[in-house]
Amino acid sequence: MVMRRAFLGLALLTAPHGAQAAADADAAKDILMRSVAFKTVQGEGQVPRLAAYYASVLKAAGFADADIVITPMGETATFAATIRGSDPKLKPMALIGHMDVVAADRADWTRDPFVPVEQNGYILGRGSEDNKYDVAMMVATMAQLKKEGWKPRRTTILLLSGDEETDMVTTKALAAQYWDIALLLNGDGGGGLLNDEGKPVLYQLQAGEKSYADFEFAFTDAGGHSSAPTPGNPIYRMAKAIDRIAAYQFPPMRNELTKASLALSAGRMGGEIGDAMRRYAETGDQASADLLSTRPEFIGQVRTTCVATMAQAGHALNALPQSAKVSVNCRIFPGVTIAKVKAQLVKVVDDPSVTVKTLGDPLASDASPLRADVMKAVRDAVTARAPGVTVMPGMSAGATDSLYFRALGVPSYGVSSLFMKAEDGFAHGLNERVPVAGIRESLEQWDRVVRALAK
Repeated sequence: MVMRRAFLGLALLTAPHGAQAAADADAAKDILMRSVAFKTVQGEGQVPRLAAYYASVLKAAGFADADIVITPMGETATFAATIRGSDPKLKPMALIGHMDVVAADRADWTRDPFVPVEQNGYILGRGSEDNKYDVAMMVATMAQLKKEGWKPRRTTILLLSGDEETDMVTTKALAAQYWDIALLLNGDGGGGLLNDEGKPVLYQLQAGEKSYADFEFAFTDAGGHSSAPTPGNPIYRMAKAIDRIAAYQFPPMRNELTKASLALSAGRMGGEIGDAMRRYAETGDQASADLLSTRPEFIGQVRTTCVATMAQAGHALNALPQSAKVSVNCRIFPGVTIAKVKAQLVKVVDDPSVTVKTLGDPLASDASPLRADVMKAVRDAVTARAPGVTVMPGMSAGATDSLYFRALGVPSYGVSSLFMKAEDGFAHGLNERVPVAGIRESLEQWDRVVRALAK
């Protein structure tokens, strides 16, 4: 979600700076299009090649070999590029994004998803939005800062993961290595929204994300011939469990992040929903939470949600089932443990014969504090490109690289520079695309945020 601004204050820029920014925009667009051409899907082994390309861009800008580290991890890799700060007492600041993309079937697209095309004001290709746009902006920004001989007080590190869309092994490795940092700025979160006329209406800074967890509920029985039904039918027991989960709502919750975002959104929404947002932000009353929960777009902002997503049962049309199992996907409110949610679901299902297991190795994290320095830096940078636009904190339902850093106590913020119309968002979908027109402003936004927080 992103938005873009029409420049109202070119007088704020000197002519030389404007000329340089235009040149940087061309370079950044080239980096983006070249990035899309790397098929960095899991199993293709292309992530290390993309990392090497980014290294070549930064080395051409003056980075020393020792300041760039590419670490192979199976068929993928991590990437780190460092600009050293002058004050060793200050903890480093890191920027982060991911080099990998989700799979794309050529037969489903109107063009080859890994042959980038500029058309009708857009760059099209898999990963153009998620996440190669902001990765390209960060690489271009770091290159420009190095060319200028920028000397920050705080060491600034660009980190890129290589399997964020799948196993997040590289993310976990980066967090384990760079946990002792002051803050993390993530290009794969937050962003701005354009209205139908292309005018910016909103910018969201992502300061929290719901934890992801899957649970499997399994029911078994001895089975038998279908002509002799028994009371222990696993399908019936599974159906009862699903009904109970569907009817249950986790208690409403608030934190600093949701209070601020709902309060700011209330006036924009107006009407009954706007009033409910305002009341819930102020008092946390149950009635307001229940009203917001009737809307799919708001229920995730006020409580943990769990929903049945897959089911398997039976082995023959003429036999009593011997087993049935249902997978339940949960998006857990920041600060709530996965174990607590699992225990509550077991209580809701209320079947002592059920076997419940957690799938995979999910990780929970809390929201990041709304730090005044971060909020100011982002607000200043966004309003410089979009005067008067509302900048609000937000919480996302999906996981990003920030998850592993937040879990280790690192304040992490999604500060994407991408501004888009809602109908142009095709991340993970067909014919993914990003607007070309906002590249210059994106570079200026990253430049302002990085300089403000690293000084």
